[in-house]
Amino acid sequence: MSFRAISLSIFPARSCRKTCAILFLAPTLFSLDTPAFGWVYPEHRGIALYAIQHLNGPEKAALDSLWTIARRGYESRLYTTPADLSGQFPPVTIDYAAWPAIAGDHSCSSANMLQTVLQTDWILKVAAISARLNTALSQAGLERHTRTNAMRDADINLQRVDPEYITRAGANNVHFLLARPYAETDGQMYVETCLANGCESNALGTYAWYHLSALRKAYRLSQGNLPDSVKRSTALAALADEAYALHFLQDVFAAGHVAGTRGDASLRKGTHDYYNEHGLEVRTWEGKSIVLKGDAWMRAEDAERAALAVQASLSQFLETYEGKGMFPAFRSREPLLLTADTLNTCLLDAMPNRDIEAGLGVLLSKIVNTTPVPGLAEGEGELPRFRSEIGPFIGVVPAIRAGALGGGFGKNQKSVGFMSGLDVAIRIGLGLEGVMNESGDGLVALDLGYRLDAASSISIADEAGIQEFGQIFAAIPSRAGLSVRLRVPFYLIPLDLLVAAPFLLPTAPDTYTQMAVVAGNGGLIPWQAGIATSFGRFQFVLGREIGICEYGYLTQERMIIPYGPPGQEDAILADLRSIQLEFPILEYMPFRRFSTDQSSSLVIQLFGAVDIPTGITRVYPPGALNPDLRSPWLLGIRAAFRWRQYL
Repeated sequence: MSFRAISLSIFPARSCRKTCAILFLAPTLFSLDTPAFGWVYPEHRGIALYAIQHLNGPEKAALDSLWTIARRGYESRLYTTPADLSGQFPPVTIDYAAWPAIAGDHSCSSANMLQTVLQTDWILKVAAISARLNTALSQAGLERHTRTNAMRDADINLQRVDPEYITRAGANNVHFLLARPYAETDGQMYVETCLANGCESNALGTYAWYHLSALRKAYRLSQGNLPDSVKRSTALAALADEAYALHFLQDVFAAGHVAGTRGDASLRKGTHDYYNEHGLEVRTWEGKSIVLKGDAWMRAEDAERAALAVQASLSQFLETYEGKGMFPAFRSREPLLLTADTLNTCLLDAMPNRDIEAGLGVLLSKIVNTTPVPGLAEGEGELPRFRSEIGPFIGVVPAIRAGALGGGFGKNQKSVGFMSGLDVAIRIGLGLEGVMNESGDGLVALDLGYRLDAASSISIADEAGIQEFGQIFAAIPSRAGLSVRLRVPFYLIPLDLLVAAPFLLPTAPDTYTQMAVVAGNGGLIPWQAGIATSFGRFQFVLGREIGICEYGYLTQERMIIPYGPPGQEDAILADLRSIQLEFPILEYMPFRRFSTDQSSSLVIQLFGAVDIPTGITRVYPPGALNPDLRSPWLLGIRAAFRWRQYL
């Protein structure tokens, strides 16, 4: 289809407000923001690289000329040509193809991106991490667990070198396409909505904003009569604006971003991830039917499709730089600034007012026509939505446990035996699994339950006659108690997030959020990051979870406790009170299923426990002294079935 000329300066803002009320619901996030990456760094760079390589001869020459001007004074930081095909690792320079990857995800504006590219050391570390990720994803093929592990390693490393990596991209909906309010919405109506003053921030509107800024600077460069220093800074600014625009144009082709975003964090994240992985059939505004994927699942056809739109945008930009094309005929009353644009996409909740050139719709039509038509807003005909495990929940956790018992409570009861038991608990908590990636574990949960233990396999003494009586003379007889279980990720030491919350949340919420992101992905030393395999998920969890069970406080737990020197032992009958502390060490999850708003999983844990006696009341014989007690240990396996209902 073609677009009629539009004059956005007279588009009524109130119409957009009405449309946006239908297009989006306000995002509800918990302590962690939801990532909104359309493509990962190497995919963004790969798309731009393809587009640059497929420019025609004059366009390549124009880009090389502009890049040469911009590089002056930055030869040690910027690669000699716009596209680095050398494969050098680790990279020591940044090429232009990488700028769209840095935009949006590692910077908040064109000006911020330019400062990051030219003046920071950490961006070279980002480039190196991304180069390794590119290799890992290429080798992973379609193996889901291998791709998950590759993303886990990359995200952890990126968060280290760029602490704002996660929170920067999840602050708003700027990386997503607006949903169409009606099935009859045509291209012109949609573009007007995306760009109009006061409309919800969105990918297409942000692309157009920055692309226009780049065209204005390119046109000024084409007119000449600029001092060399101003010419260089303007060339840098123009290239930066266009690269920043291209990031959002590329995002338009990610399936999870075409589906649109609305609802709470769980719905946004789940829908985003599902369509990016499994794909989405859509049609473009020019009527072509295509299947899209996204975010770490890019195929060659996805890269080529997005690159064609990027190539068309670059062509317009370079034609304008040479004083050709349609843009020189446009006029604007807005003052021309020769510095990189400062529109902050990390804080952009609504599109700002701007004097847009009349006829911009015609200029954009060649590019926008190739982009996907987004899904409908909430209501009849909307795309199916999927939740992720984010949000408050209530659940039930039945479990069975068994293991080696290191003796009884008597000072001389040191024989190793066997003990087993059953648990059932009500669980309440906040699910934050996979906020960053599927290897993450931000689960915060509190279990309140009841435990029933079978009698130990060891007797009160090693004498054969006593052992014949079985459970009657068990070192620890059958007993029951109330249990509490707490699971909280930690940043550096167990429970540090709980300790830090009252101090940091009111004074430095961003710092606390960054700590929570790191904690949910294995901690500052990420040894607790999940490891995905083809047969389940493994994770070290020592310090992340603790179980506490009381025995003898609410009910009598009567047992025979021997005392005295070996060979001269005596015994008393007593009521014993104890507290057992359980520490899971390693966790294996063979499966986890999630459907709409319910989750179920089987978790097998290797744990260590210690049973600490806290009090003894002698029952028989009267007048006997209370014996010295010891704390028996337990090393065992616990298998728990977790079921949750998200609220």
